[in-house]
Order: sequence, then structure tokens, then C-alpha cells
Amino acid sequence: MTEIRTPRLLLRRWTDDDLAAMAEINSDPQVMRWIGDGSVRDLDETAEDIERWEEEWDEEGFGLFAVELLASGELIGVAGLSVPEYLPEVLPDVEISWRLGAQFWGQGYASEAAHAVLEFALQDRGLERVVAVNRVGNDESENVIGKLDMVLDRETKHPVYGFALNIHTIDLTEYEA
Repeated sequence: MTEIRTPRLLLRRWTDDDLAAMAEINSDPQVMRWIGDGSVRDLDETAEDIERWEEEWDEEGFGLFAVELLASGELIGVAGLSVPEYLPEVLPDVEISWRLGAQFWGQGYASEAAHAVLEFALQDRGLERVVAVNRVGNDESENVIGKLDMVLDRETKHPVYGFALNIHTIDLTEYEA
């Protein structure tokens, strides 16, 4: 089983016990406003998400981790890697992303998890390049992307919803520099 420990977090595969806590995070309009069309997700939709994330682990050798606090074991969200099939123009690149419950914002957890995921992508999984896709206006995620030393590659539009997206990149040579 793939796990990553940081000073405050455990990034791990999903268990059945994670469903209720992740569904609570996904039901918060504040959390979901930048995800897809901004709709909240219910328990069944969250179960489908987790199932899809676990399938990606099996198919790709990477995926989205459950993120928990080491001190308490509390699930605080998700961070990891995925194939951004919704945005064919960036393929075959792999996307890094994160989503935390609002009560965990502003404490450096997203940056801590994202740094660990980026290292996992480039060092452990041998990916040559990683992208971050960020909706224009999501300044909090833009801040995390900056801390990862990712650079703006281009702007584009979401192919379904039409809103503006920034595509940031980092490759192995930039990461090691």
C-alpha cells in the first residue's frame, strides 16, 4: 500500500471509513465552488469519486490520496495525481490537485500535501512533467501552485463549462534545480 508521511499529514489509499468525512467535505459549497461546475456532491457521488480514484491507482500506479492529520487520524481531504481526461489539450501530462475541508484552509496543509505529491510524481513514479490546472480567480490554489515553483504555461478555457483556466507546469529538471 502506497503511503506518504509528512511532518503533519498521512497521504494514503482510501478505505470505507473515509466516505462520510469526504462526503461532508464535498457537500460544502465553499469547498466545491472551484471544482467542475461548482456543484456540491452527495454521499453516492462521493462514493463514485472514491471508487474512480481507486481504479486510477490500479490502472495508472498513481491517484488521489486520502489526506489525514497524523495527530488525530481525521480525514481532511484529498490530494494527488490524476489523468486530466476532461482537458485533452494537456494530455499525456498528469495533473496534481488537492481539495481540503474549509476548516483546514490557511494552515499550510494543502502546500504540505502538494509538495509531497509532487515529489512522489517526479521522484517515485518517474513522471517527466506535472501540470496544475487552476480556475482563474482561485487565488488560494494559485498560491499553493506558486509554492510548488510551477510556472504558468498557458491560459485556456474549460471545454465543457467555458470558464478560464491557467495551466501551470513543472518538469523534472525544473524540480531538481
